Amino acid sequence: MSQTDPALMTAEDLLALYATRCLSPVEALKAVTERIARMNPWVNAFAALNPRAIQAAGESEARWMAGRPMGALDGVPATVKDLLHLAGFPTRRGSRTTDATPATEDSPAVMGLKQAGAVIIGKTTTTEFGWKTPGDCPLHGITRNPWDRTRTPGGSSSGAGAAAAACFGPLHIGTDAGGSIRIPAAWCGVVGVKPSFGRVPQWPLGAFASVAVAGPMARSVRDSALMLNALARHDRRDPFCLPDDARDWRDSVESGVRGLRVAVVRRQGFDAPCDAEGWAALDLAAKALEAQGAIVEEAEPALPDIRAVFGRVWGVAMARLVAGIPEDRRALLDAGILDVARDQSTMTAAEFLGAEALRIEAAHAMAQFHARFDLLLTPCTPTAAIAADQPTLHPQLALWRDWAPWTFLFNLSRQPAISVPVGLDSAGMPRAVQVAAALYRDDLALRGARALEAAVQAPAAPAL
Repeated sequence: MSQTDPALMTAEDLLALYATRCLSPVEALKAVTERIARMNPWVNAFAALNPRAIQAAGESEARWMAGRPMGALDGVPATVKDLLHLAGFPTRRGSRTTDATPATEDSPAVMGLKQAGAVIIGKTTTTEFGWKTPGDCPLHGITRNPWDRTRTPGGSSSGAGAAAAACFGPLHIGTDAGGSIRIPAAWCGVVGVKPSFGRVPQWPLGAFASVAVAGPMARSVRDSALMLNALARHDRRDPFCLPDDARDWRDSVESGVRGLRVAVVRRQGFDAPCDAEGWAALDLAAKALEAQGAIVEEAEPALPDIRAVFGRVWGVAMARLVAGIPEDRRALLDAGILDVARDQSTMTAAEFLGAEALRIEAAHAMAQFHARFDLLLTPCTPTAAIAADQPTLHPQLALWRDWAPWTFLFNLSRQPAISVPVGLDSAGMPRAVQVAAALYRDDLALRGARALEAAVQAPAAPAL
């Protein structure tokens, strides 16, 4: 057996050791579950743990011993965000208003993990219905950042980000409607991949169906690409998902960025905030890509002010969500959801359609921009992780001031975008940048992210 703690290993490392019989899936799972038992009481990353995980790991071990692994992730521990169905577990979505009846089928992304042989160790926490960035919810309380327990891991994929940083398994499914994979990835110092819309099938649809995606969260770009192989499989339940792509998404990640045109973007239709250490992280990333042969220049896409566009998409989703909950149960909701829904209750159909037209205009502007540039490089968050215990005040202002001003553009335009950690700030907290590519060029986004990851060599995990 390797002298390295299996809980700290990447999925690729685990698979290599399984193949040579130097490590078993059962041993790997035990290392992860011991870490969960020791640290999760204060991290609070899980909505539920899977009591059948050890049986699944044993079945995987038997397959490896026979030389017949069932898929590319056989025996690798993984988690599922509690916005997705995991058969046999309720999908509570972080809410006291939801039904505790177990789901009878897996969501498409979960089915992809299972078919590849991954061992599902549990469901991770989410903000209520995925509505906000601070990582707390009425049902499960506060999830905390493994780098500093006084800070939030971010959201809405709060448990997935915290679990990845705490090494509670190497692979984690998050979802992202405005930054909900990338923000917690940035604040937790891990890689978060928002694929192109349609790349990973979705069902059932959540509150933000028109802009939301599911995607990988992991401690390395290569693990994220490996995981995307399992998630990005056509599923007829989602009429808008893309056809199967036979490629291994790892194939081009080591190709580098020499000759690629990279735009450093400091403005996306409005003056988004970013602190001094965030700008320094962006400059560091730009220099790292330029040193590898990328053609880097400052540029600004010709975008409308997208705050109002996303604000209406977000607000209408909240209003629709609240309208679907029985009136006598609405008091159980996070108060911020009710505030946003109330503020948007007077929106007319014409106003919403106007916002949708501006969304398409923004997507068109980005498509035109990518005629000049292969990749975009932007900040990912305005600051490092914020406090975990502070109340959520003025959510509509916080959305583009404190939470998601750098991320929601790529949900509106449906492009792939990846949060890549680039180091620690003066307080010892992770900082990250965002790498984006044109719609359906997930391969380029992964390639740029991997080049940046290799250059900066950010810390892989906090010292817990």
